[in-house]
Amino acid sequence: METTMSHIALLANPGMGHLIPVLELAKHLVSHQSFKVTVFVVATDHASLANTHLLQSPADSGDLLDIVLLPFIDVSDIGGPSVSFIATIVTTVLRSMPFLRSEISKMEFRPTALVVDLFGTDALEIADEYNMLKFVFIASNAWFLAVMLCTPEIDRKEIDEHVKNRKPLHIPGCKPIKFEHNLEVFFMDANDPFYQGYVEAINKMSLTDGILVNTWDELEPTTLKALRETKKVPIYPIGPLVRPIEKSAFGNEIIAWLDKQPKQSVIYVSFGSGGTLSAQQVKELAWGLELSQQKFVWVLRPPIENDAAGTFLALGNGSDATLNYLPDGFLVRTQDRGLLVPMWAPQVEVLSHPSIGGFLTHCGWNSTMESIVNGVPIIAWPLYAEQKMNASMLTEDIGASIRVMAVESDAAVGREEIRSVVRKILVDRQGRNIRSRIKELKDSAENALAKGGSSYNSMSQVANICIQHLKTKASGA
Repeated sequence: METTMSHIALLANPGMGHLIPVLELAKHLVSHQSFKVTVFVVATDHASLANTHLLQSPADSGDLLDIVLLPFIDVSDIGGPSVSFIATIVTTVLRSMPFLRSEISKMEFRPTALVVDLFGTDALEIADEYNMLKFVFIASNAWFLAVMLCTPEIDRKEIDEHVKNRKPLHIPGCKPIKFEHNLEVFFMDANDPFYQGYVEAINKMSLTDGILVNTWDELEPTTLKALRETKKVPIYPIGPLVRPIEKSAFGNEIIAWLDKQPKQSVIYVSFGSGGTLSAQQVKELAWGLELSQQKFVWVLRPPIENDAAGTFLALGNGSDATLNYLPDGFLVRTQDRGLLVPMWAPQVEVLSHPSIGGFLTHCGWNSTMESIVNGVPIIAWPLYAEQKMNASMLTEDIGASIRVMAVESDAAVGREEIRSVVRKILVDRQGRNIRSRIKELKDSAENALAKGGSSYNSMSQVANICIQHLKTKASGA
């Protein structure tokens, strides 16, 4: 490798929702910019991660993509199973910093730039030590980014009004945050160490060379305009970055089953890599699917009580074949219409199949992007993190989904509601309208990524900044 080649380092934090978009960004930098890229992976579960294909460099990347798995970090001392997955991520990443510093210091040709996410801002100090450019990659949307960047400046009285009196929280130039959007950070005490760490991370983000966002200009024009007008930090929408279809997945039993179904006749049900439901909710969902009389593919995990993100940090494909938490007789009654898939499915390949007519999803941003890119209408069922914001945007602003609603906020979503939304997407006129809108968004996404498109141009700007920085370092300036 020549020293004249830009070398980008990316830090991927625990959780499939973080790892997958970072890897896609890395492959994008290699294929579209011919940069040398090193991805440093922080994981809480090395054994299952090693059994996935994710850490294998694509054949067409040559020697331009290196994936380095940082040493395992034991966080069993921070409080046991009651500790939130966010606290686990933060602690794991912090304790990984000496290993990251060591790996970078050993490199013959050190990176031109370091890219981290919200949980990796402590690593920006390492970038300063080695005169690297600093970028943050937000694997979510611009609205969520706008809320984060505004948080340190929002008066705590406004936040208290938002939480206690359920008043909307106003974000300059953007859609207000309703109480129902329920971002956990606003419910923390101002003196909570995690809240203070969150604010510190936001302040560090504002001092970087730019923030990359997994969205595109035409999807969120108003919010991106507002972000740019604040001039806090350069914003680069570079999405949608999604995992490409892998032909090796075709031929498995899920794809074979879908091959036998009519076009746009199947609802795909999955709550992402981390989403979990209670036992009661699993049963209501099963009844709702049965009552809809529609075909379905359901990625099913064992229920977990009171933890909607129960499997966020679990990696790998796992399996649970017992299915003894379903209603009696459900498997027999639906055997001709439904396919149950324990734990994991090749999601992009499923969504790209012509028989899929809708996606019942937790609205994680990766899943949302995969649905839009494949032109699949969405049923929004948010569970945690910013997913309620995502669902609101998809339903109220973009017109790409309908929303599942419980009778009461803390109650399970009932079977009749589930039956109704499935039929609306697959059978009723509302589904046809959303399908038409999704087609427009799919075309918009393709145009953004194409040469000369908005996201293509944003990525080119970032690349040019890195190239110029490398030239400046080489000249000794």
